[in-house]
Amino acid sequence: MFYSIIETAKANELEPYAYLKTIFTNLPEAESLEDIKGLLPWSVELL
Repeated sequence: MFYSIIETAKANELEPYAYLKTIFTNLPEAESLEDIKGLLPWSVELL
């Protein structure tokens, strides 16, 4: 499962560590389906 997440992040030109950090930080605060969809690798904006 983690391999799939990491490779999907790479395919979307995201740095895997930064993407994992973002989703693990923000996922507990997600309250709606839209919040969760906002964490998908093709819709997330990493700083």
